[in-house]
Amino acid sequence: MKLPRRHQHAIVSATREISIRNASGLHARPAAEFARCANRFQSEIWIVKSGARFSASSLIDIMRANLAQGTTVTLEAKGSDADAALEALAQLVDKFRD
Repeated sequence: MKLPRRHQHAIVSATREISIRNASGLHARPAAEFARCANRFQSEIWIVKSGARFSASSLIDIMRANLAQGTTVTLEAKGSDADAALEALAQLVDKFRD
């Protein structure tokens, strides 16, 4: 049975650029916190760096992305809570400043 339109959750795509300002970059502890935050959302979230895509919910992928200080990446999310996910992740990265 198909739900009326007002009851369906729209799939949203969102992107946002972030810059890593922490002198140590997104090393193990903040990368783990980033992955935990990404996993709280239903949306699929990706980190895009130099054309390569990394899962924002995978600690290993985040570490592979090598997010050093000064790196600018694009976060991409697709799902019903995409905007909220990117806002939360951007705020978290901002919190990691020295």
